[in-house]
Amino acid sequence: MAQKSQKTGVSKFTQWIWRLFLGGMVFLFLLFFLAALDVFGKLPTFEELENPENNLATEVISIDGKTLGKYYRENRTPVKFGELPENLIQALISTEDERYYEHSGIDFQGTARAAAKFGKDGGASTITQQLAKMLFTKKASGNIAKRLIQKVKEWVIAIRLEKQYTKNEIITMYFNKYDFGHAAVGIRSASRIYFGKEPNELNIEESAMLVGMLKNSSLYNPMRRPEMVTQRRNVVFGQMLRNEFITEQEKDSLQNLPLELDIHLEGHSDGTATYFREYVREFMRKWMKEHPKPNGESYNIYRDGLKIYVTLDSRLQKNAEEAMAEHLTNLQSIFFKQQKKNKTAPFYDLEKEQIESTMLSSMKRSERWRKMKENGASEKDIQASFYVETPMKLFSWKGEIDTVLTPYDSIRYNKFILQSGLLSTDPTTGHVKAWVGGIDYKYFQYDHVKQGKRQVGSTFKPFVYATAINQLGLSPCDEFPNTPYTIPAGKYHLDEDWTPRNSGDEYGGLRSLKNALANSINVISANLIDQTTPQNVVRMAKNLGVETEIPAVPSVALGTVDLSLYEMVGALNTFANKGMYVKPMMILRIEDKNGTILEEFTPETKEVLSESIAYTTINLMEGVTRYGSGIRLRTTGGKYPDNVATGYPYKFDNPIAGKTGTTQNQSDGWFIGLVPNLSTGIWVGAEDRSVHFVDITRGQGASMALPIWALYMKRNYADEDLEISKEDFEKPENLTINVDCDQERDEDDKEKDPKKPDPNDEIDF
Repeated sequence: MAQKSQKTGVSKFTQWIWRLFLGGMVFLFLLFFLAALDVFGKLPTFEELENPENNLATEVISIDGKTLGKYYRENRTPVKFGELPENLIQALISTEDERYYEHSGIDFQGTARAAAKFGKDGGASTITQQLAKMLFTKKASGNIAKRLIQKVKEWVIAIRLEKQYTKNEIITMYFNKYDFGHAAVGIRSASRIYFGKEPNELNIEESAMLVGMLKNSSLYNPMRRPEMVTQRRNVVFGQMLRNEFITEQEKDSLQNLPLELDIHLEGHSDGTATYFREYVREFMRKWMKEHPKPNGESYNIYRDGLKIYVTLDSRLQKNAEEAMAEHLTNLQSIFFKQQKKNKTAPFYDLEKEQIESTMLSSMKRSERWRKMKENGASEKDIQASFYVETPMKLFSWKGEIDTVLTPYDSIRYNKFILQSGLLSTDPTTGHVKAWVGGIDYKYFQYDHVKQGKRQVGSTFKPFVYATAINQLGLSPCDEFPNTPYTIPAGKYHLDEDWTPRNSGDEYGGLRSLKNALANSINVISANLIDQTTPQNVVRMAKNLGVETEIPAVPSVALGTVDLSLYEMVGALNTFANKGMYVKPMMILRIEDKNGTILEEFTPETKEVLSESIAYTTINLMEGVTRYGSGIRLRTTGGKYPDNVATGYPYKFDNPIAGKTGTTQNQSDGWFIGLVPNLSTGIWVGAEDRSVHFVDITRGQGASMALPIWALYMKRNYADEDLEISKEDFEKPENLTINVDCDQERDEDDKEKDPKKPDPNDEIDF
């Protein structure tokens, strides 16, 4: 009887186990069934699985195929499976889902293991389940019941994903979706941000690091916890060994490698061409209003994954930014040194009341003022807040400064900082090749290429000379007296006589037009504008593409008008392009995320001058760099003031047409230099015109701006792939104007006047 009882007991236990197992299976089946019927909330439809909603970043792509920057809410740019290196896929499968190619979305073996060990050895989510969670479910719930339902929904979605997509497509979607931190959403952004390369260029240790981050990119952050990330990366190597993707020897060797990051942040204020990208953003804002989608909706630059192909060359852009930084780092140190003797630093020529007014105006333009005013603060309270010390970061060429300062003092500090702009274009196509709107977009958003307009000084004089050659039939060899010239009151509506002076009040003898432009002889510019009339000079500038209103007054011959770099470079391009004006062009075409061309752009052109007049003007401007205010480009001796490393000599020996410019009190320094296939203009100055160098030696265009041009072109010529011309400007076959001047007379003049042509003495007001 006892034995029978025992048998009966075993039989009941077995029945209980089977009932529990079958009941669990029925329960799971019901959960799956109910989840599939949307009882626990709506699951994605077939169409949603086909087109999972993604925020795709819009890319700005240079003419040489490099991504200059992106506009995004999520910094995601999708890649295809073929762009993923094999070592990355091996690392992923080894670490996240060893049986990936064996299951259909759910790894029941792994799930059983995780359940038996209560998750102590990790969870059992497959790559497909993780993708399902990223695509269609919210953050994991802390409630056990809700989390169970959430998990079941993930399983259902995972199974649907496996039915709808291939294994390779799921891996691709997974890598395109994951957020690696630091605005790196997706493997392409992560590769670019952490290593400065495309995904297909990743080596095995870089792939292992990124796969290691998949566990928790916030925790395993290589910028904050490199040691922890290294350990996690080495775990990935261990998993790759276990799955026989690498050998024991390879694992040991790889685990000894340090992390080698090459950080390239892609925030809106980071990276290259930041000011240009802001111009493109504004352009696209207007373009999208005028070009809706086929369904009538507006494009979204932050979500629609547009591709904007631009004329910028990433190599030229890099060279330009580096050249500006190299020179201004040194120039700024000289400026700080000079300001130590200035009791009203950084201002000159201002009374106390004027300084207070200037500072108040800057305070009212600040973000602090705007935000406090929006929040209803009184003007008295807003102003008082500028005198309360607060932690902040300041710009410096030696690196960001963490300090505690009043906002008022930070504004005054920023006024010490010299600003600059650079624009480089191909005069034959109008393509903008480099655009550096300022020294650091994070701190100074004002764009000095197109937005800013400053007094141009003697860089305006080529317009006067071109008008004289065109209208009066003059030659560069024609001579004019270097004597004071007066335009009387009443003429051109002048209230009083106008008698400009030469720099240093130096006069005497005759000067050829070529010599006069080379040395910025003001009295000859006055003579020319009187003979041609200010109205005709203004008309010439307008025909050359200058859009700003220019007063038709004689003083415009000396560059008293405020113009932008964009206008000046675009206008002077016409002389290098045989008299054909080509409007500067920035955008080549715009494509949607599928590569469909939405619009292509063509250059705007018009003929302004004959080839002969254009070539003659270029010939005049070549004199500036051969024996005028730009001669330091060619010298084999000499040094920059204070022995700064970025000074001349530069020893260029190829044809260069150029013009320097310096305004009153040294507030603005300009240099515009042209070779046959690249025109580049540079401006240097401070935010306020009352902030400037006290002396002409350091504060002239040849000292402030020309070195940036020289350093930029040195870099360009060093890269033969850029094919920057060293050839002569093409001479018209039917040139009737005599440009082959006998320079002996000019040399004789210089011998009689020993103060010329010292390149430190620019005759340029």
